[in-house]
Amino acid sequence: MASPPLLNLQSMGLTFGGAPILDGVDLAVAAGERIALVGRNGSGKSTLLKMAAGLIEADSGTRFIQPGATIRYLPQEPDLSGYETVLAYVEDGLGPGDDPYRAHVLLDALSMEAHASPVNLSGGEIRRAALARILAPVPDIILLDEPTNHLDLPAINWLEQELAQMRSAMVIISHDRRFLQNLTRTTVWIDRGRSMRLEQGFAGFEVWRDQIFEQEETEAHKLGRQIAREEDWMRYGVTARRKRNVRRVAELQALRDRQKSSRKPVGGVKMQASMADASGEQVIVADQISKAFGDRMIVRDLSIRILRGDRIGIIGPNGAGKTTLINLLTGTLAPDKGEVRQGTRLNRALIDQRRELLDERMTVTDVLTGGRGDSIEVNGESRHVIGYLKDFLFLPEQARQPVSALSGGERARLLLAKALAAQSNFLVLDEPTNDLDLETLDLLEELLCDYAGTVILVSHDRDCLDRVCSAILMAEEDGRWTLYAGGYSDMVAQRGEGVKARGKHSGPSVKVQEAESAGSEAGRKSSKRLGFKEKHALETLPAQMEALGRDIAKIQTALDDPDLFTRDRARFDALMKTLEECQSRLSAHEEEWLRLEMLREDIEKGEA
Repeated sequence: MASPPLLNLQSMGLTFGGAPILDGVDLAVAAGERIALVGRNGSGKSTLLKMAAGLIEADSGTRFIQPGATIRYLPQEPDLSGYETVLAYVEDGLGPGDDPYRAHVLLDALSMEAHASPVNLSGGEIRRAALARILAPVPDIILLDEPTNHLDLPAINWLEQELAQMRSAMVIISHDRRFLQNLTRTTVWIDRGRSMRLEQGFAGFEVWRDQIFEQEETEAHKLGRQIAREEDWMRYGVTARRKRNVRRVAELQALRDRQKSSRKPVGGVKMQASMADASGEQVIVADQISKAFGDRMIVRDLSIRILRGDRIGIIGPNGAGKTTLINLLTGTLAPDKGEVRQGTRLNRALIDQRRELLDERMTVTDVLTGGRGDSIEVNGESRHVIGYLKDFLFLPEQARQPVSALSGGERARLLLAKALAAQSNFLVLDEPTNDLDLETLDLLEELLCDYAGTVILVSHDRDCLDRVCSAILMAEEDGRWTLYAGGYSDMVAQRGEGVKARGKHSGPSVKVQEAESAGSEAGRKSSKRLGFKEKHALETLPAQMEALGRDIAKIQTALDDPDLFTRDRARFDALMKTLEECQSRLSAHEEEWLRLEMLREDIEKGEA
């Protein structure tokens, strides 16, 4: 006989703004059970998890928890305000009988400084501290809402191993397929306000879901044909000419009501990239490039040739310099030594993980049209912006909303819509899977596999890397990068192991020290976001440095004339003075760019 559930939610209902979010949803969690809670963005998964944690009260339904059972909940955005140290935050989650030493063990395993102030933590460090807080008590039930967000591959692997050996029951919301497949043994699907349960882990979910959709489509077709037959009888039946059959009329109305009330699948995302003309065969050729920030080497003697059609995945622990490597390869940042050559006819589209390409003050429509009317050109065809937004699951009323009103998933879809509308033959994607639901991830992966151009992808999503990439460029020690053929699993097979974590103190604290050595007071304070002027400087300084480099090269060419000093002393002196000024300005620009880049990575990238 099955043991009674530790937690049981029955017929839970909740309505916001007239539309039901949850309508009779059930969730039962038995001791030791591992449940994947899945559904589209906006389906109510996080809301249901908050109900399970007792943080939200439902409009209808009942919540039962076994007396004495303990629950710990990991929110998507943990709040550490009010705590002097990380250790104090973690210990505050312990119960009377819990072992306080476990808090120290977990923080050490997560490479966290126990006595660090929460004020200056990055997104990744906040997530690690919150994980330590909920895991330290070893509760009966753990509720996890996107636990892998902001974590790098070593941290994800550690978390998987830690959860796998725990006795606690778990309910997990995650967009990381591999994480769900490795940990779950039951799946609860929230779809169109209702729940369905599969007594298998997430590995069996997608086949089961597709079977349900096919069955619903068949039943809807049968119901439509039955209604058509009844309507035909009402119009042309012999009995109907003499007297309406009251019973048949009532049955027809019941069929129509059933058709109206039947759940209809939510429309799907439709992704199509606007293709530019093909680029040259060679897209990027890097020859012995190196880049260092202070004493820290980011890239050392890297040579790589990226050809048209390649799909290169860039992986490594947080702080390894993945974004810096992208900037080097795409020409945004100049190497300290070596050379990067761009191919011909390149049209690049970029998706950055920090959503910095989205101006929060602009409306959704203006982001796509640039404020020029209500039409957008996609693949050479003019489309109304609202119709195009519907392809990415936006409602018509959202077209005039500011970006600041969008959720994380909606911002991710908007950025995809913007990038895919632009004609391109070269996609550069820095963590594009953040905040996307599984169905949207499916379509993005299919698009990338079918994309006729070249793709560079930075991701911590192992399943996405396996599905999309033809080669993996991985960060090794001391700025070394190694290219492996195939996807993530192929890399592990060739290498014999996955991505290793960097040293405990080599994450954000090193970056702060480097910023301080460059005179960065802002780096020490680690403010929540960059100001407009700082963002503008980050965007414009590389071009200014490149222009100064060209000017310096021209001056040095003129000074190479051995007769210039004797022939035209005044010109020689003027050139020398100009050269010193240009070099001084270039040095100042490089220091300022370094300061801002380090500050941005420390604040927003969530590197640990």
